[in-house]
Amino acid sequence: MFHQIIKPALLLFLVLTLVTGVIYPLVVTGLAQAVFPAQANGSLIDRDGQVIGSALIGQPFDDPKYFWSRPSATKPFPYNAASSSGSNLGPTNPELTETIRKRITALRAADPGNTSPIPVDLVTASASGLDPHISPAAAEYQAARVARLRGLTEKTVRKLIARHTEGRTFELLGEPRVNVLELNLELDGR
Repeated sequence: MFHQIIKPALLLFLVLTLVTGVIYPLVVTGLAQAVFPAQANGSLIDRDGQVIGSALIGQPFDDPKYFWSRPSATKPFPYNAASSSGSNLGPTNPELTETIRKRITALRAADPGNTSPIPVDLVTASASGLDPHISPAAAEYQAARVARLRGLTEKTVRKLIARHTEGRTFELLGEPRVNVLELNLELDGR
């Protein structure tokens, strides 16, 4: 009786391991590489043959001549893709209030003449802590500073923002957004 139970169980285990652990992943990976190769490989962005980032993972920018990304709350360093997480600090937590106050101070120090209201996504981290996008309002807030420090007209910078503004997915999901890395790379290429 032992062999009647164990032998079919082991055989089923081996077959399911082969199907779900080897064949299925190979088929899905092969299809992804054939149909969506850039996305399947991480949506990597390269410049002169060297990978400099991903369109899906945010990067820190703190030089005032660049557009700044949405803050990251990942540990032990910002935009740590191996540790995707938010801060989990609630709205009444004094640590969150102090963190936001510091971010506001940094934005005001980088552009003292800008008295416009700061868009919320420039002072709050996303749930993943890896968001590569900012809102068009956050990009517009920074446009004058970036234009001034790069010797460009605001009109030129606003055109670049418009060119890098992605619409809603399928015209109904999400909100319009600007990929910060791609925008900054185009600015560097000028």
